[in-house]
Amino acid sequence: MPSDVIAGPWGRLAAAMRGKPRVEQKASKAGPLVALTLAGRAVWTPRDYASLAREGFERNAIAYRCVRMIAEAAAGVPWLLYEGERELTEHPLLRLLETPNPMESGADLFESWYGFLEVAGNSYLEVVELGGEPRELYALRPDRMKVVPGRAGWPEAYEYSVDGRTAMFACDPARGIAPILHMKLFHPTDDHYGMSPVEAAAFAVDIHNAAGQWNKALLDNAARPSGALVYKGGEGARNLTEDQFERLKHELAENYQGAANAGRPLLLEGGLDWTAMGITPKDMDFIEAKRAAAREIALAFGVPPMLIGIPGDNTFSNYQEANRTFWRQTVLPLVSRTARALTRWLGPRFGEGLRLSYDTDQVEALSTEREALWARVGKADFLTEDEKRAAVGYGKK
Repeated sequence: MPSDVIAGPWGRLAAAMRGKPRVEQKASKAGPLVALTLAGRAVWTPRDYASLAREGFERNAIAYRCVRMIAEAAAGVPWLLYEGERELTEHPLLRLLETPNPMESGADLFESWYGFLEVAGNSYLEVVELGGEPRELYALRPDRMKVVPGRAGWPEAYEYSVDGRTAMFACDPARGIAPILHMKLFHPTDDHYGMSPVEAAAFAVDIHNAAGQWNKALLDNAARPSGALVYKGGEGARNLTEDQFERLKHELAENYQGAANAGRPLLLEGGLDWTAMGITPKDMDFIEAKRAAAREIALAFGVPPMLIGIPGDNTFSNYQEANRTFWRQTVLPLVSRTARALTRWLGPRFGEGLRLSYDTDQVEALSTEREALWARVGKADFLTEDEKRAAVGYGKK
């Protein structure tokens, strides 16, 4: 490699700084922007993505588990490639999806892709081409991306911004060619951005988080309802002085609050009397409210509550049935949608007639359905062997 060519995402930036002509290299256009900053502060999407990510993922165990379950399950489904009706086992497109860039495997890339989609409602994939051929794929953070609509309303460019620096990705809507694949969840009131399940479950997330904070506060206060210290001085006695009042608050905080002081006797003096504040068990039942909020969060993500250990309202007879429902109604629709989007976006770059699909035979949760299908087809004596193979998803022998 010549000494004036620097490989990796710094190459073009370094060449521009030296005033030398840019050498065409295989590198992410967004890479230098990420490398030159410690944290991105600009949020371009029309919602507070930072708050959704913080409250609905980083601080909520239910939403966190739902996102992880969906992203990890969907990213683990193997890809299939067809040219017409013929399955291709070796192809540059399959190799690109298997090893999209030097830093990630295909499963890592698509786990980020599906995770961004669930948290933000939007996912962005960048293709890096060298000599007109796709060489690398990168999943970009949705909070740093801005859609630039054209006169016809379709995106004519995408802007990726990090700490005041911006990379522009131009599109050709007429030819359907774009360096960015943008997949979004349905949003009824937004033309360019999708709606996140976290946003739909925002009220339930707040309730669930608030219930956890309340229970933590109870533990910090000896896990019992608060009471009142009543000053009962003799006849003509005055209220506590300001110094006495402050000393009393300090002693209560230091000696009687917290788990280490639970059950410690309260020593009273000078006409003080303790009166417990009456709170009924029904008023204290935050656990059920927290469970109801957790079920609502799981509902927004399409994850059966049984799979994440939430008791109550289980409509499935067993765990296996719930797992099959999770795959059929939540995971596979996302994988199918991604396969269609990748076919439309990447397929023409590798040739005509290519179609991406996915292999459900490798999904353990669907093994019972697969065995039942094979048994039914095997008993169908009116079908030929080739027709039976076609019915279960295989080509002619």
